[in-house]
Amino acid sequence: FFAIATLGLLWVRPHNLAAFNPSGKPLFEASAAVAPLIMFAYLGLESATVPAGDVRDAQRTIPRATLLGISAAALLYVLGTVTVMGVIPREQLAHSSSPFADASSAMWGHWAGGLIAVGALISSLGALNGWTLLMGQVPMAAAQDGLLPIWFGRRSERGVPAIAILISASLATALLLVEASGGSGFVAFYNFIVNLATMAAVIPYAFCALAGVMLRRTDVVPTGGTRSPFKLVEIVAFAFAIWTIYGCGAEAVLYGLLLLLLGIPLYVWMRSRGAELRAPIARQAQHGGTDFAQALPTGIPAPNPR
Repeated sequence: FFAIATLGLLWVRPHNLAAFNPSGKPLFEASAAVAPLIMFAYLGLESATVPAGDVRDAQRTIPRATLLGISAAALLYVLGTVTVMGVIPREQLAHSSSPFADASSAMWGHWAGGLIAVGALISSLGALNGWTLLMGQVPMAAAQDGLLPIWFGRRSERGVPAIAILISASLATALLLVEASGGSGFVAFYNFIVNLATMAAVIPYAFCALAGVMLRRTDVVPTGGTRSPFKLVEIVAFAFAIWTIYGCGAEAVLYGLLLLLLGIPLYVWMRSRGAELRAPIARQAQHGGTDFAQALPTGIPAPNPR
């Protein structure tokens, strides 16, 4: 990918880039349609906070690493996209199922396209493994805050939230099977999954942006933390989140809202039992309980045994 984003620029044909918006739609509407794809490419950026307990000076290191990582990825994405759009004619690119492999084949021969395909497979497997490990962290964190049943926060002997991972993976698999059985084509199915995943992820981002604005008004900033000089970051983030939700389309928004509504009864029930559940778990943690010592539903992380 790095070679495509750098050396590939030498093969760009400017006339292939002339039709910037061939859809004929207004620029705002056309750009909103690709906003979910842009956001989908960066989903998981919040996972940099997962190892915060094991990072030195995490309040400074993690924000800096996140910004640097996003900036580097954005630069490669933009250059790589420009290369692909400049190498492959628009008519051919519109029907390509593997544009980077096709661009590599056009520039360097069929062996390069095969190499890119193998690299994409390895990258996909790596991303799948990473998401499988991370998908248990959110339910576990919700259990720590008393928003999900306690057993979501239970860990195996090796410290893995196994129950949360199994349930999350099963639900994701069921969703894939239900949508795939509808008979839609691969491209339509892929676009639906991208839009739905983006819709589900952008809503917390929007609330985090609003929370940042509110925290500024109360001057609550962690000691030694990183703080941007103006509210511009939060405002732009919130506006982009709303723009992305608009671009996801009616079907993905409808499915996303239904999923959110399904969580409301569980939220109300868990909040009503919050005080009842926290006390016994806190006592077990204080006495060295292994199941819940690191999964207190109080919002306060358990002490590091080291």
